[in-house]
Amino acid sequence: MAAGSSCTIVEYFGGDDGYRCGYCKNEKGNFSHGMWSHAMTVQDYQDLIDRGWRRSGKYVYKPIMNKTCCPQYTIRCHALNFQPSKTHKKILKKMSKFLSKGEMPTEQGDGEPMDSLCEEGGLHGPVKVCHSEVASPVVTAILTEEGDTTPGEFETARKDPVSVPDGRGPETTPKPGVGADPGRPLCRKAKELRKARRLQKDQKRQVGGGVPVSATSIPTTPVQLNQPKALEEFINESLPDSPLHRLEFRRFLCDSPLEMETPPDGPAAGYGSFHQQYWLDGRIVAVGVVDILPTCVSSVYLYYHPDFASLSLGSYSALREVAFTRQLQKQSPKLCFYYLGFYIHSCNKMRYKGQYQPSDLLCPETYVFVPIECCIPSLEQNHYARFNQDPDAGDTHVLKDLGRALVLYRRTVMPYAAYARKRKCSNDEMEVAQYAGLVGQVCAERILLYRA
Repeated sequence: MAAGSSCTIVEYFGGDDGYRCGYCKNEKGNFSHGMWSHAMTVQDYQDLIDRGWRRSGKYVYKPIMNKTCCPQYTIRCHALNFQPSKTHKKILKKMSKFLSKGEMPTEQGDGEPMDSLCEEGGLHGPVKVCHSEVASPVVTAILTEEGDTTPGEFETARKDPVSVPDGRGPETTPKPGVGADPGRPLCRKAKELRKARRLQKDQKRQVGGGVPVSATSIPTTPVQLNQPKALEEFINESLPDSPLHRLEFRRFLCDSPLEMETPPDGPAAGYGSFHQQYWLDGRIVAVGVVDILPTCVSSVYLYYHPDFASLSLGSYSALREVAFTRQLQKQSPKLCFYYLGFYIHSCNKMRYKGQYQPSDLLCPETYVFVPIECCIPSLEQNHYARFNQDPDAGDTHVLKDLGRALVLYRRTVMPYAAYARKRKCSNDEMEVAQYAGLVGQVCAERILLYRA
């Protein structure tokens, strides 16, 4: 989390060149505008995602909707009115059965993908790493969400994981039996069964020349449930043995430009970026990255251990994050939405986000949210669509006065009009105007655009 600064500082990169699309695999069809954020307030980021922006680490990007091959629409769910679908209930029952009986589903997940940053401008997208130094202390470190990370609380969740009927009838008095069959092995606890299965998988990997034991071995000594577990251990277990991959992982999933804020009327944990850790038997099996903002919880990414792919952890974590949003709303009434990132109708595997009802899509021209059921007919006809049906409606924060946009030049904050007078030979007016038009007049007058 950035600390010691109370303003947003960005460098704008434009977006003229096309790059490979992670959805339709078009080599040059993906277009987006981007900027590097040295520091960012939660209110500025809230306003930016409500204009179609999204962050990947410290890189903030906005798809060029009427040009890119697979338009990406900001989607939000009304958490307070959320109604789980049949698929969601099935996932919850599957998780409940696994936690209570130790039975791992044999089939793979229900088709929901892990929302890949590679596809959304992340690990291998058009991200530019900025090395410019600005005169403002920027210290980043994602904090851990206190409400869902302790092993003890996960153990409590295991006892009563979800409030979903299991289909059983009323309890009846059991009939007398003949006792345990001496010819059969003793019944083992679910926890022991899970450990045995993991050990077998690790042995298979060793035989097949797979991941070294040092990276994935199960501890031979019992793990204390209240023992702190470093996130590094989870990374070492689940990532390929590649320093470059780990560097990219930290850059896009651990670095955040958002400043920690703890206003008196906000949630107890404060606003900012957080890691939500999912624990099982003393180890981390999944990590969700979320941003807690003034009016929403924004899901950034989920990374989980591949051994648990059949549990549909992507959808399960989203359901937990919806519940988390409802919990935070009790502390901060304005915080009532759950943002799922981008909805891509042209990509079938990304349509699952529309199942989190009720939900809205952001109109790419007027920046107002429209119920998704009103948007689908237009998207069935064209990949790009304007959702606002009022032909006279426009962007309420459209750029009107470029001279009032703020820039940071030689450690001095000044309006662009003053900067232009100082730099009479500067030819960056078109670039600054493009940036200011994309962030809108309000943000342009608040965010500092770095000028070298």
